[in-house]
Amino acid sequence: MKIKVLIIDDSALIRSVMKEIISSQSDMEVVGVAPDPIVARDMIKQTNPDVLTLDVEMPRMDGLDFLEKLMRLRPMPVVMVSSLTERGSEITMRALELGAVDFVTKPKLSIQSGMREYTDMIADKIRAASKARIKPRPIPVAGAPKTGGSVLSAVRNPLISSEKLIIVGASTGGTEAIREFLIQMPSDCPGILITQHMPEGFTKSFAKRLDSLCKISVREAEGEERILPGHAYIAPGHSHLLLGRSGANYVTKLDHGEPVNRHRPSVDVLFRSAAIAAGKNAVGVILTGMGKDGALGMLEMKNAGAYNFAQDEQSCVVFGMPREAIAVGATHEVGALTALPSMVLTYLATQGSRALRV
Repeated sequence: MKIKVLIIDDSALIRSVMKEIISSQSDMEVVGVAPDPIVARDMIKQTNPDVLTLDVEMPRMDGLDFLEKLMRLRPMPVVMVSSLTERGSEITMRALELGAVDFVTKPKLSIQSGMREYTDMIADKIRAASKARIKPRPIPVAGAPKTGGSVLSAVRNPLISSEKLIIVGASTGGTEAIREFLIQMPSDCPGILITQHMPEGFTKSFAKRLDSLCKISVREAEGEERILPGHAYIAPGHSHLLLGRSGANYVTKLDHGEPVNRHRPSVDVLFRSAAIAAGKNAVGVILTGMGKDGALGMLEMKNAGAYNFAQDEQSCVVFGMPREAIAVGATHEVGALTALPSMVLTYLATQGSRALRV
């Protein structure tokens, strides 16, 4: 059974390019194209698509307004098609909060040599979206107070904050999973490094939005920063994020090397660096995502003495990356997304208390 896709975009050129890309896939078919959400409403009823691709900025009805109504009345997988602009990235972050599964940036039509890579990326995101669990979710209020709504009890053992690190990887559905994970973190939690599959130009907006919602400080990693307790560092879309050492301190490292598992930033790259630099002082967390990036890197972390957690299938948007990590024996515990922050902090507190007794 082919994945049925409905394309919604006010640009005739983008509609044509998207249709060509999707139709070139043997497991997909374009069941319709619409210039705006008004036309799309009737086409959804007629064609019953499996996945929508939705432009952000359109006439007659804004993409966000349509998405909010769609998720309330007829929840279904949506991949946003966004412009690589500061405003476009902020709107895209809001779309993910409203329930969009993922997003793609509009293709640069003049770069013919890059079209094949772009085609694979779009196809992968649509496949992931077709398998996504779309469920009702509370919609965060823009400009919510920085303290968040459900911060866990502070970690009172200074040994935990100064020596331990939390290393997180995610992909499809990960922006909201990371938000839910970080919003529960207390201000004295260990330093956190995060790789989320996301293109250049969007990670800064992602970090900025998280920083406004969380008790801890969240920023896009710049490289060579000392990793501090109560701070989270997100891999920029243009580089792999690695954990390094500078004397007695942990620091961030950036590498603009080749993609790994077709991703830059790659979760495997981050996890492997944590295995080398932190060993047993690292706690690994793998969240929702399509594919297997992170599984082998997490196994290296485990072999180096790290303790690892995976998000469970029921709470994942796509149970690809956690499933692969579990399958290779890289994880110690599996839990629902809402429970993972408490599970991680409980483990760290237990280890800290044990260390003090030795």
